[in-house]
Amino acid sequence: CEDGELPVPGGNAVASRIAEYVRTHHGDYATIVTTQDWHVDPGAHFGADPDYVDSWPPHGIAGTKNAELHPELATAIDAVPDIVRVRKGEHRAAYSGFDGTDNSGRSLETVLAEADVDAVDVCGIATDHCVRATALDAAKEGFETTVLLELCAGVAPGTTQTALAALREAGVTVAGD
Repeated sequence: CEDGELPVPGGNAVASRIAEYVRTHHGDYATIVTTQDWHVDPGAHFGADPDYVDSWPPHGIAGTKNAELHPELATAIDAVPDIVRVRKGEHRAAYSGFDGTDNSGRSLETVLAEADVDAVDVCGIATDHCVRATALDAAKEGFETTVLLELCAGVAPGTTQTALAALREAGVTVAGD
């Protein structure tokens, strides 16, 4: 979000919209999963001179405030039973939620399979990085995948448009265009 280590324009507003969506739509889903960077030592993912493509300034460091969910979203999530929290990127870049595990060590694919999920909606920050990677992996794993664009914020317009084109090409529905 704007006040975080990797500020994304519109991030706070998106977190608020997702929180409201969770409050009003949680009953529409078999399960809700949050994903978050949880970096311990991600190697070359952190760069002294980051290129903002493959290397980034330190961010989402495990156990710090900036690795936590936005406070408004955290409050909404805490009110819903059986939320699954997936953390990714402890020792590598890990853009996709499918690269992470929950507190029990289950992969996102396992979490979704155990909940008998065959379709996923993806939203969050950033459209052009983690949302893109998670949605592409979901489609690759055979899930009917939709990106809820009104509940996303991208880092930059150019990379966001490139990401949306890649998603559509992979058969992902982009809702809210």
